[in-house]
Amino acid sequence: MRRRLTLSQITLALALVTAVSIVALPVTAQASKAPTYYVSLGDSYSVGYQPGLGATAGYTAYVARKTHLTLVNFGCAGATTTSILDTVGCPDVLPHTAGAASYTTTPQAAAAEAFITAHYGHIGLITVSIGGNDVTACAAQANPLPCVATAVVTITKNVGILAAGLRSAAGPKVPIIGLTYPDVLLGSYVYPSVPPSAAQIALAQSSVPAFKSVINPALTAAYALSKGVLVDVTKATGAYVPLTRTTTLTPYGTVPVAVASVCTLTWYCKMGNIHATTKGYLVIGKLIVPRYATLRKG
Repeated sequence: MRRRLTLSQITLALALVTAVSIVALPVTAQASKAPTYYVSLGDSYSVGYQPGLGATAGYTAYVARKTHLTLVNFGCAGATTTSILDTVGCPDVLPHTAGAASYTTTPQAAAAEAFITAHYGHIGLITVSIGGNDVTACAAQANPLPCVATAVVTITKNVGILAAGLRSAAGPKVPIIGLTYPDVLLGSYVYPSVPPSAAQIALAQSSVPAFKSVINPALTAAYALSKGVLVDVTKATGAYVPLTRTTTLTPYGTVPVAVASVCTLTWYCKMGNIHATTKGYLVIGKLIVPRYATLRKG
């Protein structure tokens, strides 16, 4: 037999449904507005290091602002392609790192992957700046190219492992953008002395093919294995301009255009320091944002 509901019972039932809906709405709204994260990994470039200033906004704060993503920065000064995978914690934590993430019991890569996994579906972008410290010692060699070629074997293997781990954690559609570096060794034309010695000129000249033909192709291939891309910061900061093209730059006089560019965008010419200036980091940020936009559309 069917039971007829009274008017008061129907009214009560409607009130309960309405109450449940009101309670559920904030939860649904909160889930839909969960932040989408920009995850940064890497070395001192990833934390915007500058001599005398420590960590600065670098390129990551610019990218976060332009993409409207929430920055989470796992970068660690001094990191190599080996330490990012194996070294527990960050031995050189820089205060005031934008979006700094703390990890004391796990390597940088594992910490980032754990965060990405925990926020699956809410990762908008991953950038990686790594590999520079693997080849820094090569600058002291009379002929840096064999040293760089040897180091690149390790770089290729490690970056391949790193990119694969990030891709597995993030899923197939999240843009992974690897970064290379300005060719700071072009600054050897003016640092440590002007006019440059024969050794200074030789170092500057050999640095171009080291990036163009060895380091950057290896990084490109390593990221591509996991459907990541490399932004060629070296090219964008003028390193591939023929050294026969010159300009005048105060206080150095006539120098190659490529040297003038690296003097403006890094601290190498003034201090022998490999890090970017504020202007240099901004250039890197402005390379990442349009590449991110393109990848999101694709």
